[in-house]
Amino acid sequence: MKKVTVGVAVVGAAAVCAVAVLIVNHRMRKSSKWGRAMAILREFEEKCKTQDAKLKQVADAMTVEMHAGLASEGGSKLKMLITYVDNLPTGDEAGVFYALDLGGTNFRVLRVQLGGKDGGIIHQEFAEASIPPSLMVGTSDELFDYIAAELAKFVAAEEEKFHQPPGKQRELGFTFSFPVMQTSINSGNIMRWTKGFSIDDAVGQDVVGELTKAMKRKGVDMRVSALVNDTVGTLAGGKYTQKDVAVAVILGTGTNAAYVERVQAIPKWHGPVPKSGEMVINMEWGNFRSSHLPLTEYDHALDNESLNPGEQIFEKMTSGMYLGEILRRVLLRVAEEAGVFGDEVPPKLKEPFVLRTPDMSAMHHDTSSDLKVVGEKLKDILEISNTSLKTRKLVVELCNIVATRGARLAAAGVLGILKKMGRDTPKQGGSERTVIAMDGGLYEHYTEYRMCLENSLKDLLGEELATSIVFVHSNDGSGIGAALLAASHSMYLEDQDA
Repeated sequence: MKKVTVGVAVVGAAAVCAVAVLIVNHRMRKSSKWGRAMAILREFEEKCKTQDAKLKQVADAMTVEMHAGLASEGGSKLKMLITYVDNLPTGDEAGVFYALDLGGTNFRVLRVQLGGKDGGIIHQEFAEASIPPSLMVGTSDELFDYIAAELAKFVAAEEEKFHQPPGKQRELGFTFSFPVMQTSINSGNIMRWTKGFSIDDAVGQDVVGELTKAMKRKGVDMRVSALVNDTVGTLAGGKYTQKDVAVAVILGTGTNAAYVERVQAIPKWHGPVPKSGEMVINMEWGNFRSSHLPLTEYDHALDNESLNPGEQIFEKMTSGMYLGEILRRVLLRVAEEAGVFGDEVPPKLKEPFVLRTPDMSAMHHDTSSDLKVVGEKLKDILEISNTSLKTRKLVVELCNIVATRGARLAAAGVLGILKKMGRDTPKQGGSERTVIAMDGGLYEHYTEYRMCLENSLKDLLGEELATSIVFVHSNDGSGIGAALLAASHSMYLEDQDA
């Protein structure tokens, strides 16, 4: 009997040891997997570093590219487009003005009533319409006739108090968010279509001319007095309420910047010197690139697989279209090499652009003790259930790395503009106040990004200058901004001054 007891005891002990070995192996595997996850995170963090010295190099490179783009067409990755806007709103504009905002599959028509000095915007109203898919690939006449017909409806329904006096034409600011080679304040040739539009007979045509002919056919007595893009509209909207606005930046799905330049500093401008001596420049800064940008393998892969490889590199590192996608690519590598989401890589995680920046923002801003929002987002979007708190914290840390890099690079871009304008160093007798008009969903809704951008710029400028830099949210540049530019470029301005 004793022998049997001993035998059972030995077998029992061996089984316990085997289980213990399995547990230890599992823990070691788990800890080595977690070690791999942390190694990927730390490597990514290191490559995304944006120390102040690096940001100053980026800002210097931005300034150099601005000079090159102003010197000659095609002289730089920055287009530095001449907008022909030489009169920004002053706040004294009075009367009723219109805007047409054509930025994609929807368009808006706006009416804005301005009250003159100290009167501000008295009244605004808009109507929205979507463009039928057939018209996005039809003819120029079909598209612009449809838009003009909607304009006619909008005008026909307006109250009598908005009617123009006899002999006075209605005036319109036209925001056309497609590539255009501008030839004057109210003319520009369509270079190509984007965003799913393909209207071949309009390419090379003056977009204002096409709209004007359509308005005539539909009996709309209206004149386009300004052809603008949304960034220039943001600058105008900011300037209307804050006279010290000198720069506008849009950070939304994409990104762009515009600023006020002295005409003498634009070698490629061969026209007459405007009365103001100034010209608004549309930088198209999304296309900026420099060897100083902290690009990672994830950025290179995203760029190579994009519709425009080698283009819009700055935009791909800073804007709402791409931040969530960079995060997804890092998470995919963590899943593949460290298995933090289980033995199988979640199939959803392999889908490009499945993780949007608003979702990344929601995870980044999660303040709950168990990071409940992070868990819900991973489950709802990527179909990853039962994530540990440790894993959720890893996701938040990655959100922070991606957003911080983007925001700090955007701040470096603004610093580059301020350097070009000579507003980056303290002046004797105090520095002039510089207001930066901001717009776009990323800036407006991603609080961590916005605060990081603003704080980074102030740190880069130093304590003395930081107090003279003010950020304002200038909403709806493509609508109200365009109407304000119609007012500041009205053909009846002389009559008002008289």
